[in-house]
Amino acid sequence: MKRRELLIAGVSAPIALLAGVALPWSASARERPVPFNPGTVPAMARALAEQAFVPDPRRAPAWLEGIGYDAYRDIRFDPAQALWRDTGLPFQAQFFHQGFLFREPVDMYEVDGGVTTAVGYRPEMFDFGPAVADAGTRAAGAGFAGFRLHAPLNRPDYFDEVCAFLGASYFRAVAKGQVYGLSARGLALRTADPRGEEFPRFKTFWMERPAPGADSIVVHALMDGPSAAGAFRFVIRPGEETLIDVTARVFPRVHLDAAGIAPLTSMFQFDAADRAGIDDYRDAVHDSDGLAIHDASGDVSWRALHNPASLQHSTFDGGTPRGFGLMQRKRGFSDYGDAEARYDRRPSLWVEPLDDWGQGRVHLVEIPTADEYQDNIVAFWRPLRPLRAGREHRFDYRLHWTDRHRWNPALARVVRTRIGAAPDGARRVAVDLEGGTALAAAPEPVAQVVADTGHVANVVAHPMPGEGRWRISFEMQPGDADVVEMRARLATADGRPLSENWLYRWTR
Repeated sequence: MKRRELLIAGVSAPIALLAGVALPWSASARERPVPFNPGTVPAMARALAEQAFVPDPRRAPAWLEGIGYDAYRDIRFDPAQALWRDTGLPFQAQFFHQGFLFREPVDMYEVDGGVTTAVGYRPEMFDFGPAVADAGTRAAGAGFAGFRLHAPLNRPDYFDEVCAFLGASYFRAVAKGQVYGLSARGLALRTADPRGEEFPRFKTFWMERPAPGADSIVVHALMDGPSAAGAFRFVIRPGEETLIDVTARVFPRVHLDAAGIAPLTSMFQFDAADRAGIDDYRDAVHDSDGLAIHDASGDVSWRALHNPASLQHSTFDGGTPRGFGLMQRKRGFSDYGDAEARYDRRPSLWVEPLDDWGQGRVHLVEIPTADEYQDNIVAFWRPLRPLRAGREHRFDYRLHWTDRHRWNPALARVVRTRIGAAPDGARRVAVDLEGGTALAAAPEPVAQVVADTGHVANVVAHPMPGEGRWRISFEMQPGDADVVEMRARLATADGRPLSENWLYRWTR
């Protein structure tokens, strides 16, 4: 399917010199090895942020900018020319071609023994497909748009695609047995802001040559945009759960009052709770079905996603969370019925802060969409105070690309939300939960349901067929309200939680 690997390319980046040493994108540096150490990229980002933003003057040849989606998809990298091919190393790198939406070039470097060497672009690295005549000659002056890493993920004798960095500061990864779904980003700026969103981009990458037998690889990225520069370090470890440890160092040029840290981008079109106007043979279409939050106090909440009639922006208090993520909890093929897209194999993505980020809120943005080809869900953490210009702001976190992430096994998890019509204009809501050691030991769970407006009635908690499954059901009468915020959970008679909190924003 035509999916969101073709994301809007980000803004361009400047050309500069750092303390008399040519930066890697200068002509002289591309022709010779350059020393590299852990402080190299942060120093470059700091130097960029001290200057006015200057767009990169390099562009793809006009014919590459003008090609369509299908022609761009036909430009395929030759795996025989992958970086580290036939070396016996546990990772290989392949590259995306510049063109279509990806107009600015991305410079690529290998780091080996503390020295960088440019990965040079050659048209011969690519098969341009039947739609691009005489491409090998015409592609002179083009370059790379991004890269992807391969490793023996699903079986020891085949190098599967593990992650890809392409477009602005977007990147995606998969764990064993998964297919691509939602994306992460380096930094989100002014998402859902009337001033318009800004997309800083990763303009240069350095890949550290992996050691024989290594289970991880280190990638460095230099980010730049009109409002900020940044230095990112990624430690990528594929497996049953693919982990990416991120060190993000942001250097604002201006005060950033609408920055999103550890931003996640996904798609939700419809599900059982949200099928109004849907004429589709499938039971559900989404890359993620909920936002999970484990807040600083230890409280656990599940915010079911929906496809609203108008843009919705929600915030959740709690300081530095213990974790949050956009999750895909439905894992059966029959939950979706799509043999091509395989939404049942899309990853969940959990963000685990590794240090104290300070005071802030998790944000969720839900945007209306009429199809499954556009990302319409964004989640991130935003500090309460602006990121000040002229300073370094560091955030360390771990990304878990996974099927499931059990942050509190004592609590039952929400696995399905159903909403339909009830008499007199009310809405009937059914929330299914499963698991939880505390719930299994509780004699008579009680359903607790509240709404910020309207009226809730006929609240019931009862076991469902299948071991450890329960349902909370109730009716919600919205009255004249256009928006109703609801919360429900299972608890003991004295109020101790037995399940995570189910949250939902109903819109008329």
